[in-house]
This record gives sequence, structure tokens and C-alpha cells, in this order.
Amino acid sequence: MLIETPTHRPGTPETTTPASRRRHDDAPDTAALFARMAELEEGPEREAVRDELVTLWLPMAHRIAGRFRDRGESIEDLRQVAALGLVKAIDRFDVSRGAFESYAVPTITGEVKRHFRDRMWALRVPRRVQELRNKVRVARRELTQNPGSPEPSVADLATHTGLSEEEVNAGLEALDSFSTLSLDAELSADDDGYSLADTLGAADSSYDVVVDRESAKEGLRRLPERERAILYMRFFEDMTQSRIADHLGISQMHVSRLISRSCARVRDEVLGERTGSRGSGGTSTTA
Repeated sequence: MLIETPTHRPGTPETTTPASRRRHDDAPDTAALFARMAELEEGPEREAVRDELVTLWLPMAHRIAGRFRDRGESIEDLRQVAALGLVKAIDRFDVSRGAFESYAVPTITGEVKRHFRDRMWALRVPRRVQELRNKVRVARRELTQNPGSPEPSVADLATHTGLSEEEVNAGLEALDSFSTLSLDAELSADDDGYSLADTLGAADSSYDVVVDRESAKEGLRRLPERERAILYMRFFEDMTQSRIADHLGISQMHVSRLISRSCARVRDEVLGERTGSRGSGGTSTTA
């Protein structure tokens, strides 16, 4: 969907506002138009009012898009995304909830940020690689903008950008490697097409249980046999501390202390392994 950008903004009535509430020059007074659109049924007249609102507020959408320039996306694309956010804001705005600008600015900003989240890199790529990628992308577009232009070679791109061929190759690799699909991307062209999000499984807490059990196994193996047996009776056979005490011929208080000490040792063992796997941290000691 392309939205035409007017070269001159249609004149709008000037309104005075308190100095404490600064308004941008691109924030026209359109309360009457919104009220009129809210009263109209779907049809040509309502569409005309809606189009007029889009035209009047488009400069503000472009201003918001300009905040995100030089981040790897062309300003034309960003303005289109901001314009779509503006259309959504106009369609969803409730005239009873105050000024349109207060609603539109976060809506449009959120649409642009969502565009970056869906389209830009999911990996943290070094800034230098990002710069090379952007220079190569722009150069390739400029060298192929004329109909029939051949795909530029590495040497052509190096000459056009002033980069070395090695840097151009790094930029080309980044273009091919660091890209993500939107979760809304269609993976099937059939009528019953599905998106990438439809193929993702839901979070399953059972996986965390498996990880925790596997992590605890080594710590359990290192416990004295009696303490290991007590933990087995308590947590696998679901025996009470009193029953365990009767079974072993010791006091319930002693069983409680042994369970607490054994659990602490296993926990320290697991946390020590995880800390060690993240770096050369200190060693874990157990009593």
C-alpha cells in the first residue's frame, strides 16, 4: 500500500494553544473532522474524510519516521511504515479520549519499532559489519537502478564505495547471512497458508524439569548412600519425614537436618557447574 506524499500541506484553521502545551507545526486541529467521521456510516463520504485526515497528519508521521533514519532502512520505507501506522491510528481513534496526537504518536512510533524488530537483524552484529553491509546494499542498488544494468561485481562495488574488495565481501556476506523472517511471514502460498509463528511450539515447563533433573544427577551421586536414600524416599516415594525416621531408626529432627543439608549440597553442586560453564569463576565448596 503506497500513500502519496503531498508537496504542500492543505491549509488548516489556526488554533491558539497555551504556551505550556507546545504543539508541533504538523499537528493540525482536526477535532471537527474526527467528530464528523465518527458520525458517518461506511461509504464514499467517510472515506473522503478519512483520506483528508491522512493527508493532514502525514507530515507528523514523516517526522516520526525521520527519528529512525540511518539505521539500515531507507527513509522512504520508514515513511511508508509510519504512514501505515497513521492509518491504523486514525481508524482506531476514539474521539472521546482526548487529542489525536497523544494517541497517534505512540501508535506510529510503535509501528516503526515493530518494523525494525521484524525486519532487522536478530543477532548482535558488530557496528563495522553493519556499516559495510549498508554501504554495499546502497551501492548495489545505485549500480542496478537503470533497466538492464548487470549485477555489479565485487570490483565494481569496491570502486563505487571506496572500500577494499575484502570489505565488500564482508558486506555481501552480511547481506546474505544476517536477516530474519517476520513471525507473520507466510510459509505457504496455498489458500490455507500458515505463518512462521504457526510452526513454533508453545513454551513447555517440562523441559525445565528435565534440565534440572539432569543437572542434579551428578550431585546426587556424590552424596553419602544414606543421604541419597533419604532424598529418594522423601521426593520419589513421597514418604513423610516421620515415616523415614521410623524406617531408619533415627529422630524426625535428624531426618529434617539431613534433607536440608543434602539438598543444599546438590544445589551448590548444580550452581557451581553452571557458574563454571559461564567462565572461570570460583569453585564451590560444600560442608
